[in-house]
Amino acid sequence: MEKADRKTRIAVVASVLIKNPGRSYSLKVFCDMFGAAKSTMSEDIAILRNMLKTYGQGDIEVTLGAGGGVKYVPLLLPEDKTGMLFDVARRLSDPSRILPGGYIYTVDIFSNPAYVCAMADILAGMFNKTNPDFVATVETKGVALAFSVARALSKPLVIARRDAKITEGSVVTINYLAGSSSRMRTMSISKRAVSPGQKALLIDDFIAGGGTVHALCEMMKEFSITVVGSGVAIATALPEKKRVDNYKALLRLEEVDMAGERIVIHPV
Repeated sequence: MEKADRKTRIAVVASVLIKNPGRSYSLKVFCDMFGAAKSTMSEDIAILRNMLKTYGQGDIEVTLGAGGGVKYVPLLLPEDKTGMLFDVARRLSDPSRILPGGYIYTVDIFSNPAYVCAMADILAGMFNKTNPDFVATVETKGVALAFSVARALSKPLVIARRDAKITEGSVVTINYLAGSSSRMRTMSISKRAVSPGQKALLIDDFIAGGGTVHALCEMMKEFSITVVGSGVAIATALPEKKRVDNYKALLRLEEVDMAGERIVIHPV
């Protein structure tokens, strides 16, 4: 094979890292790929890192030592992050989205890869340093967002089911009160999906009273798992006191005025 020049090496390394965000690669992997010295690959990665940061396309984290490596971390420039969130808020502010009971229609937003992936990259950046063992969510609307966060962090996704599936084997089930409806609901997680002593990052699309996220926290306790963070796309302004503390939200829903046909929502 013809020896690759620097431009080719950088292009290939960029492709590998960006396709696999959050996954750490030993420098030796790239040295063997190109038959290049570690010093050469280190210089290439430094150039690539500078290019990505300059143009707001993310960052490359370098960990030194025997167990070290390089990994791509999706990050948005502050202005790109703000612009994307304002765009989502503008779309969600459309009065035609108001549903009976004061709810708003969000399915199209959380089914659109462009919005979901961008929001997930922001959330992944917020919790990157927590180093969870897995990302957890509750079916169903939050699954796409949580999956995208899990991909950005290169972690598995664990889904708490409303109804236990026979294909998941033995499960742990708890009952809880949903904050928005005060109705009794159930939540189940397969015993094979998690292990005691792990760390979990909780991700959901929406939080009002916090009943669902609180229940997910209680479920983690059943497995002796530490919750290292909770992130949501949209949080309501009221009730101000949620059943969970220290959650992070991207958007704040201030008001749904059915009579005045008005939705007030903005980036946090």
